[in-house]
Amino acid sequence: MLEELKRQVLEANLELPSAGLVRLTWGNVSGRDPGSGLVVIKPSGVPYSRLSTDLMVVVGPSGEVVEGQARPSTDTPTHLVLYRDLPEVGGIVHTHSTWATAWAQARRPVPLLGTTHADFSPLPVEVTEELTPEEVEAGYEVATGEAILRTLGGRPPLEIPAVLVGGHGPFCWGVSAAAAVEAAVTLEQVAKMAWLSSVLEQAASPLPEHIVQRHFSRKHGPDAYYGQKAVPR
Repeated sequence: MLEELKRQVLEANLELPSAGLVRLTWGNVSGRDPGSGLVVIKPSGVPYSRLSTDLMVVVGPSGEVVEGQARPSTDTPTHLVLYRDLPEVGGIVHTHSTWATAWAQARRPVPLLGTTHADFSPLPVEVTEELTPEEVEAGYEVATGEAILRTLGGRPPLEIPAVLVGGHGPFCWGVSAAAAVEAAVTLEQVAKMAWLSSVLEQAASPLPEHIVQRHFSRKHGPDAYYGQKAVPR
């Protein structure tokens, strides 16, 4: 099972540069094994072109390295805080993608202006509050995860698959590493469209709630009818 999870996490990490979401070694993807609770994550500071399944690092819920010779991503404690409190989540992505990070650096939520966003989430993408000097000193990465959880406010994480960390960048998640990357790709496009819409019309109105709910519900939940029930052979 872990070998398959390593392969999935490797593929998800390699998708980040392909999708234009990262430069250099910025960003990371992790995936959680639901049986053992172990987490596979990208090694710290290793270029994407050098990644392999052998370089993936396996950590326990407390951050101890269970398997692998490399140091895990410096964002590992943030991932672990999110996994601790979000049992539905099986994969997490952090990037410094341009458009989403621009909103994070402006400390502004991504407003819900159109149906592309509504397909993704029925709510704006919110921004965390600033960490205090004491929080940073006590454990910056853990405090970042706690700030994301406070911003979620107990709402279903699969309905709100992303939060912007103020001044830092987006964290996204899903039921798997691949789903988390899809959320990161979608967020980047939604953030770009929201910025362009705001430039064209500074007083752009939020999408009406009845349209929001229709678009979200037709892709998610028990009454969803987007896509195919089964792929024909």
